[in-house]
Amino acid sequence: QVQLVESGGGLVQAGGSLRLSCATSGRTFNKYVMGWFRQAPGKERDFVAAIAWSGISTWYADSVKGRFTISRDNAKGTVYLQMNSLKPEDTAVYYCAASNRAYGGSRYSNSAQYGYWGQGTQVTVSS
Repeated sequence: QVQLVESGGGLVQAGGSLRLSCATSGRTFNKYVMGWFRQAPGKERDFVAAIAWSGISTWYADSVKGRFTISRDNAKGTVYLQMNSLKPEDTAVYYCAASNRAYGGSRYSNSAQYGYWGQGTQVTVSS
């Protein structure tokens, strides 16, 4: 079992930056693939980014590539999402997720691949 707690959301102007954090409980954090998803009002939950247990492999949605960076600190059991050049269309509730299943060759972009979720943190980007 692993529990996830997101933080770092807030209100920011377009072009600004935010850094989300996801703190985890449990002693096997370094065995999980970690992901970030987001859900805007009235829309489905969309993939944002994921990072392999080693931190070597990362994957991004096309809409955030070059602006967002996912990273992890296995010693602290924390995953981060650095968001730069934010746009109003980035406004959403951002969720952290963990997967302890192996999907060879996968980008881990499907929410069904994750078994653990945080409660979400609101990010609002004003124009």
